[in-house]
Amino acid sequence: MSKRNIANPSPLGLCGFALTTFLLSAINMETMGVTHPSIVIAAAFAYGGLVQLLAGMWLMSIGNTFGATSLSSFGGFWIAVAIILTPGGFEIEASYDSLEFQHAFSLFLFGWFIFTTILLMCTFSSSVAHCSIFLTLDIAFLCLALGRRYPHLSGTVYVPHENLTYVGGVFGMLSAFAAWYNALAGIAASNHTFFTLPVLQFPWSEASRKTRQRALAASNARSQV
Repeated sequence: MSKRNIANPSPLGLCGFALTTFLLSAINMETMGVTHPSIVIAAAFAYGGLVQLLAGMWLMSIGNTFGATSLSSFGGFWIAVAIILTPGGFEIEASYDSLEFQHAFSLFLFGWFIFTTILLMCTFSSSVAHCSIFLTLDIAFLCLALGRRYPHLSGTVYVPHENLTYVGGVFGMLSAFAAWYNALAGIAASNHTFFTLPVLQFPWSEASRKTRQRALAASNARSQV
């Protein structure tokens, strides 16, 4: 019976995360004058939400605990964001006054900042490329949470702090491109393409240790010839 090959679901989940984060971050930076996040709702439900959640479940089936936890959780995050932002349908924002909504959203984002910090600590044993996703995302969550915690009055309603939201958008954009980079590195490595991308393993990581062991074994083999 031939061995069954199973594809790596991580690049798929990373791409779902990257595109949705890219969209929201661009809006937080008011790119091209777009300030309303309605366009994010579709991507958050379908790609960042459903597809990323599926990728996380598939990672669970192949025993990747970190990938399953992170991708499934952020899939749930994007579905939750889509629910919050859906106008009329769920009426979450309408159930608060504008200041209370900003503070409630701030608590939501602070919770994700804490969760991302936990994931960030787990990436210190992997690679610089992998760690960079969570480091930049962690800063983005913190800035966006503080932006909602300290809103300012615009006319008769409270809106997120403009500068903190912009900085959160910048770091969110960096996280999106870091995720795309890691996705491309994973696809290139698995498909035997004409190029591979360096992910810069930390010297203390398991992958670096195995590389050193292989190099030592090869060196010993040459010396015995």
